[in-house]
Amino acid sequence: MGDSATNIIAPLNPYIIVLLVFMQKYVPKAGIGTLVSLMLPYSVVFLIVWTIMIVAWTLIGVPLGPEGPLTYTPPS
Repeated sequence: MGDSATNIIAPLNPYIIVLLVFMQKYVPKAGIGTLVSLMLPYSVVFLIVWTIMIVAWTLIGVPLGPEGPLTYTPPS
């Protein structure tokens, strides 16, 4: 989950210039603030959906992968 929900609004995203160029093709006066304000609702929805998915995954009890349990048992 990490920072995937906020990657689309991060100003340090390496692809933000590409997004700005494409956006300015249709809205010439658009800047980084316009881009962030347009992408913020998507970011919030992604965060909510990812949170629901990780909670559901944990409640179901499915392991994260082979030999990857959801709980950590320290070695003795």
